[in-house]
Amino acid sequence: MKQKDILAGLKEKYHIEELNDMQKDVLSTSNQDGDIILLSPTGSGKTIAFLIPVLKALKEPNGNLQAVIIAPSRELVMQIGKVARDIAIGHKVTCCYGGHNVIDEKQSLSVTPSIIVSTPGRLLDHIKRDHINVHSTRLLVLDEFDKSLELGFQDEMRRILRRMPNIGRRYLTSATNIDEIPDFVRIFKPQIVDFSENKDELDQRTTILRVNSDDKDKLQALFKLLRNVPNGRTIVFANYRDAVERIYYFLKDNDVPVGVYHGGLEQIDREKAISMFNNGSYSVMITTDLGARGLDITEVMNIIHYHIPITEEIYTHRNGRTARINATGNVYVLVNSTDKLPEYMKFDGKFTMNDDAEMQLSAPFATLFFQAGKKEKISRGDILGFLSNNGGIDGKEIGAIDLHDHYALVAVPIHKANDILNRIAKLKIKNKRVRITLATI
Repeated sequence: MKQKDILAGLKEKYHIEELNDMQKDVLSTSNQDGDIILLSPTGSGKTIAFLIPVLKALKEPNGNLQAVIIAPSRELVMQIGKVARDIAIGHKVTCCYGGHNVIDEKQSLSVTPSIIVSTPGRLLDHIKRDHINVHSTRLLVLDEFDKSLELGFQDEMRRILRRMPNIGRRYLTSATNIDEIPDFVRIFKPQIVDFSENKDELDQRTTILRVNSDDKDKLQALFKLLRNVPNGRTIVFANYRDAVERIYYFLKDNDVPVGVYHGGLEQIDREKAISMFNNGSYSVMITTDLGARGLDITEVMNIIHYHIPITEEIYTHRNGRTARINATGNVYVLVNSTDKLPEYMKFDGKFTMNDDAEMQLSAPFATLFFQAGKKEKISRGDILGFLSNNGGIDGKEIGAIDLHDHYALVAVPIHKANDILNRIAKLKIKNKRVRITLATI
């Protein structure tokens, strides 16, 4: 692909007028020989940084797999796949990950794509079933490689890479420096593009405050804190899945606009959780450390540590969800009398709460769930036209439309949601009867 076409696609789809310094550096480095290691925090634009040179290096579609991008989580695979599809004009991009319909993936692979974006386990499964031949792959990206090693994907990646003898260039990205890269990656004398965030710079953009809880159980303190924080996306981290569920139901019962995200949820509920948090259907998300990395969540204002993180690395990744790319953010650490604070945890001050404060956190949208998606030949334009023509709503009032294989999520003003549902309940979209409900998790 031509660089000007890729940049034009970024401008059209993502309104990116100019690449950031890290993306420019990777692009410049890619014009030289050798593999590339990119060190940069999550949320800094790594996906675009490696996609531009990968797409530039693609030949015309020729029936062979040209590039493989391996990422450690389903959410990251979907995020990369979406950007790749938006700008890889003329090239087929297929995403493969656990929780996705295997039959849909097999059918998609029946016509060999130019690019596969996949988690390690699902890609190895397709290879073993002869659904795809990776022998021709010339370009390999190992995204969030440090996270892949942390999650135990080393064996799967070793077995995949053994089947790729023709790799001409490797891109390895990581949020943290990797002391030793395993031999199976076969990366030697790489060029290193180091944009790993300076901790002092991040600290300058982040205000870290101690919040005392009078009780060992921090639920009431958290509820009071949420009434005191400024309005904006707020993530609450807890160490355990059962604690996340307990916090979620407590806040939900107290009418807080809250959602939940953890590894025990079905894949569709995890996807809905992120979409609804991003589109304004709720402003608070309770999560385990699964939510600390690899998720496409923008403009988080407040981070709350309900539990003290287990390691300094986890603490850093949690805090890194806010104050992204020169923005500022607030970090609150709930502390009770039994908590032992680690030495690395430094506070800018103590946060004093107002007992009479009223909740500022708001959720201006509700989400409509369309039980049909790309595989049913439904597009974003179809949904937008259907709602604006039949739902009693101006198209400009409709928020984000997230289109998946077999369903779609559409943000609409919360005060109009029920009226819209009543208007469209018995109507067909594209001559199809599609079940439409209010989305819940």
